[in-house]
Amino acid sequence: MRYAWAGRNYTLLTAAAVITGLGNSGALIAAAFAVLAAGGDGTDVGLVAAARTVPLVVFLLVGGAVADRLPRHRVMVAANALNCLSQGVFAALVISGEARLWQMVALSALGGTGHAFFAPAAEGMVLSSVRGEQAGRAFAVFRMGVNGASIGGAALGGALIAAVGPGWVLAVDAAAFAVAGALRAFLDLGGMPGREPGGGLLADLRDGWREVVGRPWLWAVVAQFSVVNAVVAAAEAVYGPQVAQEHLGGAGPWGVALAAYGAGTVLGGLLMTRWRPRRILLTGTLCVFPLALPSAALAVPVPAGWLVAVMFATGVALEVFGVTWMMALHQEVPEEKFSRVSSYDWLGSIALVPVATAVAGPVETVVGRPAALWGCSALVALLTAAVLCVPDVRNLTRRDAAVVAGGPATAGASGGAADQPTVKAPSGGSGEGTASAS
Repeated sequence: MRYAWAGRNYTLLTAAAVITGLGNSGALIAAAFAVLAAGGDGTDVGLVAAARTVPLVVFLLVGGAVADRLPRHRVMVAANALNCLSQGVFAALVISGEARLWQMVALSALGGTGHAFFAPAAEGMVLSSVRGEQAGRAFAVFRMGVNGASIGGAALGGALIAAVGPGWVLAVDAAAFAVAGALRAFLDLGGMPGREPGGGLLADLRDGWREVVGRPWLWAVVAQFSVVNAVVAAAEAVYGPQVAQEHLGGAGPWGVALAAYGAGTVLGGLLMTRWRPRRILLTGTLCVFPLALPSAALAVPVPAGWLVAVMFATGVALEVFGVTWMMALHQEVPEEKFSRVSSYDWLGSIALVPVATAVAGPVETVVGRPAALWGCSALVALLTAAVLCVPDVRNLTRRDAAVVAGGPATAGASGGAADQPTVKAPSGGSGEGTASAS
């Protein structure tokens, strides 16, 4: 039996996001180790990671405008099909032993293009899938399911890489995209509020921009995560696998550490089903400080058991931020502009990720890996402290009832309404791919 707020669309979205979460958590590890197995180094790992993110930067704003114009579920299904194709070819090349660096870069870029259209549509669907008074609990349960999938996915992915190689993990991810796309094809938009005809793509983008810059709490947090996500991506995608290979015993322990982060987010999500903080963004921003800990732990480096504990604690804290951020967007942003605002959120949050992952290897060469990791940790702490200086971040309070900016409280909980990780990294509302601030 479902809770009253867990309508048909919400349930389908959650199931699809859990499935892709299982595939993606292992595939992120597999892609890095596929590059290393092909003879690449840290710089090559960074280039492949950056290749996926560059199309996100280029196409996200267009994806957000498209998702607010077309049925969002159709945009999501088309993007899933593209991701399934790119990961399937990637897997076949790696399994056959014929993968070349330029091929892995090109296929990662193709997958990133699909995600640029998927992410804003998915976040808009999730934000509008529940009633306003139940938003916090619904978002916590959704994220708890997605992050719970990362526990098994990361651990299983690490074990499969060690046992049969990274190619098969990529193949599992391709199959997950196919199944999730099929589920999303059944989403029902019949109860979605009507939209006024727009003035064109550029007018829609300008409208979304005004929504962002008119809210200091929104642009401040997005600006914060533009750097935070970049340094976390460099630490986890480039430095982490190398530290694991040299000091922790390889892909298996690294997968367990990432799974521990996922376990922490599950506990954080469970906490947020019960806890309803009044100052939602103040609470959430304070919980970003622990994100500085994993980079510091890798810099030492601490033994594998200590790294697992650090990742677990970080996951608990950061999930509190993830839920409160979704609550703030749901409460303050009009429903018909969810995807456009989400696209600016994603763009700001990942714009520097390609630069960070691409230069991570050269920076390591110049200053050394420990110094680079300590720098990542310091930037996270300093920028989070700076965001607390914004009055709207400290003062934005939760509104329990139905007066919300875009009227999501009127969306049918029975499933008629239209439906991160993220985070990155902090995980996005979509449950797939690179994280945004949400």
